[in-house]
Amino acid sequence: MFLQTDDQTIEDLRLFAKRESNGIYDIYNNASTRGGELLLEKMFRQPLSDKDAITERASVIAAFAKAKTIFPFESSLLDSVEKYIVHNEEPGNGQKTVLGEKEVSSGVNAFIGLFHSVKSFAEQGAIVGIEELQKERSAMLALLQDPALQPVLKEQPGNRLSYGAVTAFDILIRVKEREKVTAVLNFIYLMDVFISVARVATARNFVFPVAHPRASNILKVRGVYHPELKEPVPNDLTMHAGKSVVFLTGANMAGKSTFLRAFSTAVYIAHMGFPVAARHLEFSVMDGIYTTINLPDNLGIGASHFYAEVLRVKKMAAELGAGKSLFVLFDELFRGTNVKDAHEGTVTITHAFAGKKTSLFLISSHIVEAGEELKQRSNIGFHYLPTRMNGTVPEYTYTLEEGITDDRHGMIIIRNEGILETLATGKKKG
Repeated sequence: MFLQTDDQTIEDLRLFAKRESNGIYDIYNNASTRGGELLLEKMFRQPLSDKDAITERASVIAAFAKAKTIFPFESSLLDSVEKYIVHNEEPGNGQKTVLGEKEVSSGVNAFIGLFHSVKSFAEQGAIVGIEELQKERSAMLALLQDPALQPVLKEQPGNRLSYGAVTAFDILIRVKEREKVTAVLNFIYLMDVFISVARVATARNFVFPVAHPRASNILKVRGVYHPELKEPVPNDLTMHAGKSVVFLTGANMAGKSTFLRAFSTAVYIAHMGFPVAARHLEFSVMDGIYTTINLPDNLGIGASHFYAEVLRVKKMAAELGAGKSLFVLFDELFRGTNVKDAHEGTVTITHAFAGKKTSLFLISSHIVEAGEELKQRSNIGFHYLPTRMNGTVPEYTYTLEEGITDDRHGMIIIRNEGILETLATGKKKG
């Protein structure tokens, strides 16, 4: 079972590299194989929504981290095997490429060496002590003992093969038993992902989340931070049925968007069963995660930014109306319209969200007056990121506090930058 999400959320959380900026994927990508990288990307695009599957994956990665396991297969062998195997596939022009005698011989020898390495790992590697991988281990041991692959197993790595033997092995590996060979490679790619993510967890001191059953409606995060920041400020936040909505306020530059990304990224990664950038995280498994941080105008349907926001809220309403448990985040709800409509819309929609107590909602807003009106709902919590004034210079703690702030320092920043003076005289005073 996979977690429901969408491209907007993937873009908001910057999961993948864009232009010259790396994504969250790049932080976790320590894979040794191209196949491992592709599998890791698939996991990023398909988080889990099953408690047992999440817990099992987290336990596997944690076990490899505890054992300080190093990827046990030679990258050079894998490179040779992958290049060798892929040449049997159809290229874009519909014609098969033909490998030379030397390339075939190198590929066959590389696969023989890799096959023996997999056998060694399955029989006596770190996987032996990991209970959650015994099904995969048993399946691989059975495949290695398959009568059709016994010629590979009997041949010792490094032996010089005759032309006839190379030809026979080539037909066996790339044609007759190609599915079994692919299964061996897929096993290696899975181990690559687990071991590489385990190394990232150790190197970065990431924590393994604790998953709770669906509808238990708990989200407890301690010391969460954004993993891309060099000097992050960690924050704590707890949500539950009695506080299923959090209304976040704070001035511009106070760190709201960074906190929202850090928090929602941790929730998303936790559903992958991966370690997260926090000191502690426990969560109830959700059906879906949807964020709205940087919502573009939908020019394809002639939609303004405000109408795009309305459509986004409508989508959330449909998902919630179907009885799904969701984690929903809106940064500056209805920023695309005038203050009066934004105020009324924020209050009305937040009230409606508060009635969906099997889901969790995180909503930020500049409209602090809306927060005052929302206090009548007992399951709405209020937090803010403060601004401290040092004379005329605003300073930011980036540390979450309870309550609602009326910090508004936009004009102070504008004056500090000398914009009005520049417009009036053409230059800023020293």
